[in-house]
Amino acid sequence: MAENTEKKGLGALLGNLIALPRNIKDATVRHGRLNTSRARSQGVFGNVFLHIHSVRTHRWSLRKTFTFGLGIASAALFAILTVTGLLLMVYFKPTAAAAYDSVKDIHYVVPGGRIIRNIHRWSAHLMVATVLLHMFRVVLTGSYRRPREFNWVIGLVLLVLTLALAFTGYCLPWDQLGYWAITIGANIAASPDEVLNAVAGADAPDVGGLMKRAMLGSRFIGSEGLLRFYVLHCIVLPLAMMVFLAVHFWRIRKDGGMSRPDDIDEQDLAGTPKEDLAEEAFRPEKTYGLMALVKGSSPVVGRSPERTIQSWPHLFYYEMAVVMTVLLAVLLAAVLFDAPISEIANPSVPENPAKAPWYFLGLQECVSYSAFSGGILLPTIAMIGLALLPFVDRGSSSGRLLGGKSERKTFIVSLAIAMAAVVGMLAFTVTFGWMRNWWPDINQLWIVLINPGTVLAAFFTLYTLAVLVTTKSIRLAVIGYIACFIIGYVVLTYFGYVHRGPNWDFYWWPSQWPLH
Repeated sequence: MAENTEKKGLGALLGNLIALPRNIKDATVRHGRLNTSRARSQGVFGNVFLHIHSVRTHRWSLRKTFTFGLGIASAALFAILTVTGLLLMVYFKPTAAAAYDSVKDIHYVVPGGRIIRNIHRWSAHLMVATVLLHMFRVVLTGSYRRPREFNWVIGLVLLVLTLALAFTGYCLPWDQLGYWAITIGANIAASPDEVLNAVAGADAPDVGGLMKRAMLGSRFIGSEGLLRFYVLHCIVLPLAMMVFLAVHFWRIRKDGGMSRPDDIDEQDLAGTPKEDLAEEAFRPEKTYGLMALVKGSSPVVGRSPERTIQSWPHLFYYEMAVVMTVLLAVLLAAVLFDAPISEIANPSVPENPAKAPWYFLGLQECVSYSAFSGGILLPTIAMIGLALLPFVDRGSSSGRLLGGKSERKTFIVSLAIAMAAVVGMLAFTVTFGWMRNWWPDINQLWIVLINPGTVLAAFFTLYTLAVLVTTKSIRLAVIGYIACFIIGYVVLTYFGYVHRGPNWDFYWWPSQWPLH
C-alpha cells in the first residue's frame, strides 16, 4: 500500500515538473492572447508597469503635435541615465585623488566605457532640454489648469530634480570644468552673506558660510564635497526622481488622462488610430428630459468614452516609437561626439572663463552681478511664479496649443517685446556697464536689488499685469508671462554661451578670445 502511494507521489511530482513552464506562465500572466478587447484590458490591469495607463485612451492624446512625446522622452532618458550610470559606478572612484584618473580609465581603457560615458553625458543634456520643453508645452496648451494643479507642481519638482541631477553629475569628473562649477555653486550657497554683510556689517551671522560648509563638508573644495555630490547624484536624487515620477504618472490617470478640448471634431483626429466599433458603441441614440441636473466635480465628468481606443497596443506603440527615437538620437550623438573632459582640477589655475553648464548660463549672467540675486532670489521668484499659475488661472484645461487667435497674437507680441527688452538690456550693460562700474564704492545691497536680472524680472511682471488689465484675461496674461520667461531664458543662455569670454567680457565670437 505504501509502495503504491509512493509511486503515485512520484508520478504526480513528475507530472508537475513537466507542466512547470505552463504553470509559471499561468501564475505570471493571468490573461489569454491579446487578440480581443477583453484580453487587452486584462493585460493592462494585470501589469504593474502598464497599469499606470487607463484601459482606453482618447485619440486626441495620440496626436503627434499635442505632446510631441516630450514627457515619454524625458522618462526614457532618465531610464537610459539610470542604466548607464550604474555601469559607470562600477569604475568611478569618488575621491579627489582618484576621480579624474578613473574617468580617464573609463573613457580610454575600459571596454565600451567611452560609448557608455558618451551616452550618459548626452542623455543628461537632452533630458534637461526635453523637460524644459515639456513644461513650456504644458503651459501653452493650458494643461496646468484644474484639475491638474497638483500634478503641475509635481512637474516643477521634477524639473528641479532634473537640474540638480545634471549639475551634480557635471561636477563628478573632477576636471577643471567640474571643479570651477562647484566653486560657482559654493559661492552661490555662501551668497546670503552678501545681503547680511551689506545690512548688518561684520556683526552679521555667517549663514552663507554655514550653507557652503554643509554643501562641501569643509571650508574648502575637496574629497568631502565630491563625496556629497556623488551620494546626491547616485542615490538621493535618483530615488527622489523615481518617487515623484511615479506620482506624476499616477496623477495623469487620476486627473482624467491628458487634457483635451471639448470641441474636438474628426478633422482634429486625422492620422490617429480609430476603432469603428467604439465610435458606434458609445454614440448616444436617445435623449432624456431631466429636472435639476447637477454637474459633478470629478475629473471624469464630461469625459465620455467616445473616440477612445484600446491603450494596448496603440498607446504603447506610440510610446515605444518615442523611446526608440530617443535611443537612436543618443546613440548617434555618442558615436559622433565624445563627452568633454578638460585638465585635472587645479585650484591655483582658475578656468577662464569659468562657465556653468549651458542650462545655467542664463543664471550665470545674473550671478556675474550678484550671486545672491542670480543664484537664489531670481530662481526662487521664478519657481514660485510658475507654481502659482494653476491657482491664479482657474479656468478649465483647454488642450489646444495656443488655442484661439487671441492666444497666438498675445504670444507672438510678447515674444517680440521680451526680445527687445532682453537684447536692449544686454546691449546697455555691454556698452555702459552697471552700477559697480559707475560708483565703485556703492553698497552691494543696491546691486543685489537693482541689477539687469531684477530689472528684467520687474519689467516682465509689469508687462504681464498690463496684458491682464488690457485684455481682462488671466489666461492671456499667463501666455505673456511664459513668453517672457522663454525669451529671457533662451537669449541669456545664448549670450552666455557665445558672447561671454575670459573675465566674462563681451566678444562677438569665441575666435576673438585673447590667446593665453
